[in-house]
Amino acid sequence: MKSVICDMFNIEFPLIAFTHCRDVVVAVSKAGGMGVLGAVNMTPDQLAEELAWIDDHIDGKPYGVDLIVPNKFIGKGEAVDQAALGAAIPDEHHQFIQEILGQHDIETDGKPELGNMTFVENLQEEGARNALEIAFQHPIKLIVNALGVPPQIMKDMAKQHNVAVGALVGAKEHAVAQIASGVDVLIAAGGEAGGHCGDVSTMVLIPEICRALKEIGDTTPVLAAGGITTGTQMAAAMSMGAAGAWCGSVWLTTVEAETNPIVKEKMLKASSRDTVRARSRTGKPSRQLRTAWTDAWENETAPEALQMPLQGMITEPALARVDKLSQSHHEGAKELATYWVGQGVGLMTESLSAGQVVQQFKQDYISAYETLAASLNG
Repeated sequence: MKSVICDMFNIEFPLIAFTHCRDVVVAVSKAGGMGVLGAVNMTPDQLAEELAWIDDHIDGKPYGVDLIVPNKFIGKGEAVDQAALGAAIPDEHHQFIQEILGQHDIETDGKPELGNMTFVENLQEEGARNALEIAFQHPIKLIVNALGVPPQIMKDMAKQHNVAVGALVGAKEHAVAQIASGVDVLIAAGGEAGGHCGDVSTMVLIPEICRALKEIGDTTPVLAAGGITTGTQMAAAMSMGAAGAWCGSVWLTTVEAETNPIVKEKMLKASSRDTVRARSRTGKPSRQLRTAWTDAWENETAPEALQMPLQGMITEPALARVDKLSQSHHEGAKELATYWVGQGVGLMTESLSAGQVVQQFKQDYISAYETLAASLNG
């Protein structure tokens, strides 16, 4: 297929898969797209193990790594101090979580529980440095940053290793700033996206960014993201100027995905209206599957979400317990269980292998192209 993204990464089809599952990375790359491993929650040792496994199974196909190094968060640039961060969390937030769990018959000891600090450490540039040093020991072709301009160390190391740098953006002005910083690929994520996202819809954001780049004479390729789960949507985005698609949610219900089976089942039954964009999980706006957990945080009696990384430090331990209990048939936990997913979940109605999803994208894309061509031919 003719695309600057295909040429840049030597792939057959410009479909990039963001995933936390190494099996999905390998399957998508082998099917002609390219997998990108989300590594923000991994220690250096875990990342090294995952990338070594990918190298052994991907048959030399290209892949990438994604990190989150935000431009703004509490404690940025400071030594990570779990005690100090924990002291900054109000008691009412701990109590509120205890109440949610108690209301769903999940026993608690009443003691505040904080998540492991790997995520917090990896947000810092020093933590990112450790991850980058591991990543660049492997034949990755793309390194991506979310929630801001990639740190200089990421750009410097990428240049040294001849690796492209990508960045996620949710607004036109962010895209222009990323271009000024020297990124090689823009991932324009509309508000329909799962995980962290802005509030501008994909249908508006893609042409807005592509037009802005054209006006300044810039040719940086744009990957469309946000609610895209079919090749038809991918074709629509490319007709507006995108060079390909970046998808995350669609892989969550694949056979290979490590998604909690209870949550996977919920996703397969969900409609496009069964998600909520809120700050209640990480402290920054992110879209999640709507459940009793998200409803509790949206209630007017809920405390206001804390800033990143404090909010995640108190929610992730509780949600990890919920995930574990839900898989042992605990009804209260099943009601609470949730995960990040975009509005495209309403189109995710069957569990296919990741390779099958790529092939379906290709078929849908061809069908969309033929439909447009037929309209021109009369």
